[in-house]
Amino acid sequence: MAGADEWDRIWAPHRKQYLADEAGAFTDETCPFCRSQETDDVSGLIVHRGSSAYVIMNKYPYASGHVMVCTTRHVALYDDLTAQERDEVASLTQQAMRVLRRAARCAGFNIGMNQGAISGAGIAAHLHQHVVPRWGGDTNFMPVIGGTKVIPQLLEDSRALLAEAWKA
Repeated sequence: MAGADEWDRIWAPHRKQYLADEAGAFTDETCPFCRSQETDDVSGLIVHRGSSAYVIMNKYPYASGHVMVCTTRHVALYDDLTAQERDEVASLTQQAMRVLRRAARCAGFNIGMNQGAISGAGIAAHLHQHVVPRWGGDTNFMPVIGGTKVIPQLLEDSRALLAEAWKA
């Protein structure tokens, strides 16, 4: 019989480096989302820029085409957004879904944001919403048996595909 702690656990020690590299209280100068805006779209993996929010490829994707909708302003919490920022995050999320369905022919999505480091946000200091495309059969034996996840497209190729589809 199991003890009082009956929770199953998924160990992902490979994520420790990501957390060490990217987590913490970032300033505008050190935040990777703020820094990405200071470069060209290709180098910054930016798919589309709006007036108060933008869409960027996830550097550590869960699936091909995994994007994030980020605020332009360095702000941490959803309830601290201005009405314009909130509306543009919502609008860009809808547009990202349409673009991903058209360009990548995905069948569904996981969408969400973690608010605060305690909730699992890797970069808690800068608000971002994940838009993860999903396909039938996109999870398989590789993560369990091989200890790895197969991402069949390079980030740069995904960015180029989505940036072009965004214009259509």
